[in-house]
Amino acid sequence: MWHLLLQIARTGIVTEPAPDPAPAEADSAAAQRIHADLLHILGQALSIRQVDAGSCNGCELEIHALNNPYYNLEGLGIRFVASPRHADLLLVTGPVSRHMAEALRRTYDATPEPRLVVAVGDCGCTGGIFGESYASCGKVANVIPVDATVPGCPPAPIDLLRGILGVVRQRQAKASSR
Repeated sequence: MWHLLLQIARTGIVTEPAPDPAPAEADSAAAQRIHADLLHILGQALSIRQVDAGSCNGCELEIHALNNPYYNLEGLGIRFVASPRHADLLLVTGPVSRHMAEALRRTYDATPEPRLVVAVGDCGCTGGIFGESYASCGKVANVIPVDATVPGCPPAPIDLLRGILGVVRQRQAKASSR
């Protein structure tokens, strides 16, 4: 036992230091600005339908983080819905597998106009490491029209918020220019 205690005393603390709280506070302030802008532009709640077209679930974990108390999308008027018929925006992750291509097209067709589509993650934006093959159609834009992309493997929740706000601003600019 003395040998083990001596080894612990020689080695010391080997864990990582605690993260700096400043970046977390900056992310929170940015999230609050994004929420305020989004609700100012829309004037109502934004309903999102998330579609997993064949991803590894890394992007889904980051999307689920948007609903935790830190970001609290639901409390700020942004919600995820179960049906594409109630959605304003489709959030699509992963390279589109051949088996999901028809389901994704049907989901897109079931979403009412004016619909927005955001491809999430490197796989959704470019096909990622999977690309196009016998089992994969590649990027989301190969199957349905895409309004915006959020790159990253996986993208951070704050980047997802920025991507959502960016596509809503684009749509608002197009609508006001008409």
